[in-house]
Amino acid sequence: MLGAIAGDIIGSVYEAAPIKRTDFPLFQPASTFTDDTVLTVAVADCLLNDKDYTASLQEYGRKYPDAGYGGNFMHWIFDKDPQPYNSWGNGSAMRVSPIGWAFDKLDQVLEEAQKSAAVTHNHPEGIKGAQATATAIFLARKGNSKSEIKAYIEENFGYDLGTTLVEIRPQYHFDVSCQGSVPQAIIAFLESKSFKESVRLAVSLGGDSDTQACIAGGIAEAFYGSIPADIAQEVVGRLPKDLRNITEKFKLRNT
Repeated sequence: MLGAIAGDIIGSVYEAAPIKRTDFPLFQPASTFTDDTVLTVAVADCLLNDKDYTASLQEYGRKYPDAGYGGNFMHWIFDKDPQPYNSWGNGSAMRVSPIGWAFDKLDQVLEEAQKSAAVTHNHPEGIKGAQATATAIFLARKGNSKSEIKAYIEENFGYDLGTTLVEIRPQYHFDVSCQGSVPQAIIAFLESKSFKESVRLAVSLGGDSDTQACIAGGIAEAFYGSIPADIAQEVVGRLPKDLRNITEKFKLRNT
């Protein structure tokens, strides 16, 4: 899941200042974790300690209230009786990467991804975005080829992964929907030749850069086997102790 966190941190400075190129510095002084990382760690904590998704997401959200949540989720964090709000936003996909690592059967991954999404993102597209992302990570870590991953996602989730980034990029804009950002993030992974390139390509779309790089980075880490040591060092160094501890415990459990 460190690959997802790396994508979030690298993409963070480009969310409000989108770019359409890949030749940008991976880390800047302002590069920081956002809601993608906070909620990814919350999901990992659930898996490590058998916590309830609603309780854990609220716990972490309240601890880091300025991480950049969407308006509906921000209200949900502090609700005394939190209910799902039929969201199709990519928040369900950005936090799901630990689930792709935690189980050895795809049906378990699909079921758990649905559970993690449904507490907020119970719209079919919200569920689908989470399941597709977790599935891509699962298939990647199990040794499937890119063509196999692409075919499975297209057949089972209905995403069009045949359009190239060169075709997508010129007209693409900020889009927080699962249906308008998850396929593009997966394509960024599919077109990459390395972890680093997958993140660069995702950011270069000029959209919801931190979330799309988070999704692409999570899949890329699983496919390429690791993330470069220099990137890992930068990422870990930018995390507060509690987020870093859960991240490291999750890595130890899944290696």
